[in-house]
Amino acid sequence: MSHVDNEVRPSNFIRNIIDEDLKTGKHTSVHTRFPPEPNGYLHIGHAKSICLNFGIARDYQGECNLRFDDTNPEKENIDYVNSIQQDVQWLGFQWSGDVRYSSNYFDQLHAYAVELIEKDLAYVCFLNGEETREYRGTLKAPGKNSPYRDTSVEENLALFEKMRKGEFKEGECTLRAKIDMASPFMCMRDPVIYRVKFAHHHQTGDKWCIYPMYDFTHCISDALEHITHSLCTLEFQDNRRLYDWVLDNLNDFQLPNRTRQYEFSRLNLEYTLMSKRKLNELVVRNLVSGWDDPRMPTIAGLRRRGFTPSSIREFCKRIGVTKQDNLVEVGMLEACIREELNDNAPRAMAVIKPIKVVIENFPEGELEYVSAPVHPNHPQMGNRELAFGREVYIDAEDFREEANKHYKRLVMGKEVRLRNAYVIKAERCDKDADGNVTTVYCTYDPETLGKNPSDGRKVKGVIHWVEASTAVPAELRIYDRLFKDANPAAFDTVDEVLNSDSLVVRHGFVEAGLVNAKACEAYQFEREGYFCADMDSNPEHLVFNLTVALRDSFA
Repeated sequence: MSHVDNEVRPSNFIRNIIDEDLKTGKHTSVHTRFPPEPNGYLHIGHAKSICLNFGIARDYQGECNLRFDDTNPEKENIDYVNSIQQDVQWLGFQWSGDVRYSSNYFDQLHAYAVELIEKDLAYVCFLNGEETREYRGTLKAPGKNSPYRDTSVEENLALFEKMRKGEFKEGECTLRAKIDMASPFMCMRDPVIYRVKFAHHHQTGDKWCIYPMYDFTHCISDALEHITHSLCTLEFQDNRRLYDWVLDNLNDFQLPNRTRQYEFSRLNLEYTLMSKRKLNELVVRNLVSGWDDPRMPTIAGLRRRGFTPSSIREFCKRIGVTKQDNLVEVGMLEACIREELNDNAPRAMAVIKPIKVVIENFPEGELEYVSAPVHPNHPQMGNRELAFGREVYIDAEDFREEANKHYKRLVMGKEVRLRNAYVIKAERCDKDADGNVTTVYCTYDPETLGKNPSDGRKVKGVIHWVEASTAVPAELRIYDRLFKDANPAAFDTVDEVLNSDSLVVRHGFVEAGLVNAKACEAYQFEREGYFCADMDSNPEHLVFNLTVALRDSFA
């Protein structure tokens, strides 16, 4: 069912329902499904649903199907199908049997639509979109019947056959369920269940020119696959009435133990949009580099930024499954990856905004090597050897000509320790025409190698560095929130809330051992944050993405 290690089984209201169903014999096994629409990449909200559906199937030794809700071919393509499969497997799960598609059932869905017509429970309606909305009524006023509602069964069968043959234009007519135009639930006011659409389908080609609507397709697909517990987010709560109505009125599904729909709260995450339509807008308008841009909340984007499958699964476990909508702090997601990387990411040094330090009393043209742990808490991970020479780079933020007593880095006339190496003292500096420091001239004490110098000298500050002649140039992408407001969905347009500083590109240096860093491989750049090599990184052009800062700056 999954490649996920055994984890503590969470408790929630859905699992309580399943426990009761198994106890009473309503079901003898558990069968769930994950039914994404292939019209975009999956995001962190989908990860919650993946972990829920596949996790339940795993814990109850049941099955979970991957079924694509592919009823809208104009917005779907095979690239999305492939990316979704990759994301599910990357998260550590495997679906039962073959990948399924709603389009697998198009012949059966058509037959069930005919059955509803024959029972006088569906009719072909020629109201246009605007007229249909007008006839539907409002939340306060009931709708009124379509003038085509009382068309005879025989004529409706003939009209629906003409729809199937492509004899009507798109938008000219629809097939609607005949339920109740006075229902307090808008979804029950004779909803459309089929529409005309002349579009090539990525699975069925040009076989069909009529396509079923989601609410008609979903419940039947669940029933055909013998899904026991159909788990949806809360926005489908009212639609459960239509889900049941369709199955109640089809002969094949009038069973006491058939599938039932249960709703849980969707994931709403701070500084994030969960609308695939709006995420697609960001991509189409080139406001991001693509669906896998590390600023995007997509699983592909999180992967490229350096998040791990286990950190995302842990996040989904921590937020839990409830019926209560809320806005989850993004710090919870970041804490999950930070805790994991703090424990297992190898350490390295990188200088993001470099200035040169010349150690004037170190011999010219010579190098020596100092040893540093790969991870300070895991000696079994070994040590790495760092070149040390007359010239090194430090970060511009780590030097000041003058500073108060709270500044514990390099100050003119004072000492600081280079991490895992020597104590140096700043003597003088060069500046450019704008007054920016370009080079700091220092002396070093050769008796101070290591963390605990024998002379007992107390040096308050420790800074990171890389040796200049062996350092490797690197592009360092510093990511921030894509949006300036914690709830960007509350704004009318993305432009109002887009953070223009969500990506800052720096050109710095990393220690030589990172020249062959693999894509998505994580490191803690000491004193800077957790970074990973980008998918486009190579030895000739190293690129590292900031995954997460060392601490939560939003806390």
